[in-house]
Amino acid sequence: MSKVRSAPDPWILLSTLLILTIGVVMVYSASAVLAFHDFGDYGYYLKRQLVFAVLGIIAMYFTMNVDYWVWKKYAKPGLLLCFALLIIVLIPGLGVVRGGARSWLGIGSLGIQPSEFMKLGMIVFLSKLLSDEQSGIQRFTKGLLPPLGIMGAAFGLIMLQPDLGTGAVLVGASLIVIYTAGARIAHLAMLGLVGLAGFVGLIAAAPYRLQRITAFLDPWSDPLGAGYQSIQSLYAIGPGGLVGLGLGMSRQKYSYLPEPQTDFIFSIISEELGFIGGATVLLLFLLLVWRGMRTAITAPDTFGSLLAVGITGMIAVQVVINIGVVIGMFPVTGITLPLISAGGSSLTLMLTAIGVLLNISRYSR
Repeated sequence: MSKVRSAPDPWILLSTLLILTIGVVMVYSASAVLAFHDFGDYGYYLKRQLVFAVLGIIAMYFTMNVDYWVWKKYAKPGLLLCFALLIIVLIPGLGVVRGGARSWLGIGSLGIQPSEFMKLGMIVFLSKLLSDEQSGIQRFTKGLLPPLGIMGAAFGLIMLQPDLGTGAVLVGASLIVIYTAGARIAHLAMLGLVGLAGFVGLIAAAPYRLQRITAFLDPWSDPLGAGYQSIQSLYAIGPGGLVGLGLGMSRQKYSYLPEPQTDFIFSIISEELGFIGGATVLLLFLLLVWRGMRTAITAPDTFGSLLAVGITGMIAVQVVINIGVVIGMFPVTGITLPLISAGGSSLTLMLTAIGVLLNISRYSR
């Protein structure tokens, strides 16, 4: 197949850099008070964000210039490495517990989340598997169950940490790839019912998850407990109005709203920049997703198309879950806002994945 490289999609690149810039500014605004209280340095989280943003941009530049079909060769060993990391992180003494989940590998404040690597590794592997055997995906036993089984194994390991939010993003992005590859809706609907039953079982198995569900339905039933985060998030969004209180003028970041620089940073954006600021962020994500899907449609081969769909779907699912939690549509899950929330491996891996998407766009028809 003849492939001619051209310039990457400028709208994907522009929207990514604009979102990243907004993220850097808002991480500082949301975290300065907390950073000074905990570390005596207003710019502690800002400096970390800048470091990982620079690393991510370097990684994005690299993957943007590496022909995307190269990753097809490393799809299987890459997935095996991701599984190995997910197993290692569960070993006491090796995995680091943060926020109640054993999901980190590293020392002190420096670490990586293997589950973040698994999201991208799974997308690459499924894209290879389903592009090589696309004609068999409509057969339930031999076509659909193998990729679902691999996805389920990864989800199970992530749930042992436990990290329901990351697991949900993994499953959502994987199902988008599987559906795009040609899986029958009837098969997916049937398995969806089974998955819903399993989801109910996971909630029932852990009391804190049930508390999150009840708090989601009525956060004011436990305003100082399970419903606290949801209520404080709404208290941040409400006063923002049309234009916000002004950059840096948030009240909720003064130890009222937990995780203002990570999971609930969109609450601070809405409080300080108002409806206009929040809508601008959402429009930039919409632009990114639209151009990503356009890249998938115009990709020169099935592998590139599925890979672009998976990366774009991963971004879209994560944005929907995060914003849904912030505005009270979903239970609290602990999902960050891509490219904006303070993060290390999550930010770097997201920029790496967008670099792959940009490379696919260079060969779009």
